[in-house]
Amino acid sequence: MTSTHGGPGSRLIRADHALLRSTRRTLGSTPAVPVARGLSHLGEHALGWIALGAAGWASGRRRREWAAGTVGVVAAHAAGVIVKRVVRRVRPQLDDVPALVRTPSRLSFPSAHSCSTAAAAVGFSPMVGRLPMAGLTGAMLVSRVLLGVHYPSDVLSGAALGAGTAVLVRRRLVGSDGRKAFA
Repeated sequence: MTSTHGGPGSRLIRADHALLRSTRRTLGSTPAVPVARGLSHLGEHALGWIALGAAGWASGRRRREWAAGTVGVVAAHAAGVIVKRVVRRVRPQLDDVPALVRTPSRLSFPSAHSCSTAAAAVGFSPMVGRLPMAGLTGAMLVSRVLLGVHYPSDVLSGAALGAGTAVLVRRRLVGSDGRKAFA
């Protein structure tokens, strides 16, 4: 993926760098930056999504679905961390796009924030609504690039991994029609 001879890997790197720079140029001096920082805190270690799942479960309604959504978030976050440690891609280090938040590690691929947020969208949309969760997911993905801590390919891959993990968890724990899939 780090080819310098014009292969598919170098095209991805060039596209990642161009989108990273373009996002910062477009949004870097707007109110999107403090919003992105807030989203960064919400998504750190998936704790905001776990808290939402716990609050939903505590409401006493649709407990099985809230629990399954929360398990999906935790599983997706764990999957992201595992892949991150295997791949070991270093976070962006562009002089013109410095990181605007601190991160717990120097590893970038995939974005664990994107994993857990996409998983939350899959798991919590039946209770919260698809539109709000899709909006939060999009905002989280853009925020990671805007803050300079992830390449666009990190966030897209993280979202795919997170959503896929959550779908599998939901099918296993709830079933496709909302009923428990196993006794």
